[in-house]
Amino acid sequence: MGEKRIIMKIEIVENTPQEISEKMWQDLENYDKSNGIDTNYKRFSLIAKNDNEEVIGALEGYTVFAEVYVGELWVDAVYRGKGYGRKLLQELERQFQGKGFLNISLCTSEFQAPGFYKKCGFELEFVRKNHQYPKLTKYFFIKYFHNNEQAQGILKVPVKVI
Repeated sequence: MGEKRIIMKIEIVENTPQEISEKMWQDLENYDKSNGIDTNYKRFSLIAKNDNEEVIGALEGYTVFAEVYVGELWVDAVYRGKGYGRKLLQELERQFQGKGFLNISLCTSEFQAPGFYKKCGFELEFVRKNHQYPKLTKYFFIKYFHNNEQAQGILKVPVKVI
């Protein structure tokens, strides 16, 4: 007798149901731990406000393994070009410098801000060209923390997961 054949059905959903997300993340973390890796996944946001406590900008990101990722950086149109985006990135660096992370990574499109990130000290790692719509060409940037020993993303002793 052979193995029972499983018929797989795949569906697309807008949001992963909570119980599936929890099961997925727990299993992924167990796998990482069995390889001596600390997933270290944490979401965070930096919120910039003016003197009247009005939100003028925000940076959303997350940590995973030994890296800090910028997901979105936004400055209200009225405040753009005045250094607030740079200040959000500087605060991001300040928050994570010396905490065992290796770098900050981000991705931006041609029509967004590749020049801005270069001015902020990010190094271009690679470009993924969009030949049909060049404005959607992707730029992948990285900025390494200086004098920072990696302490994130690794377990001192690999955990055997049963």
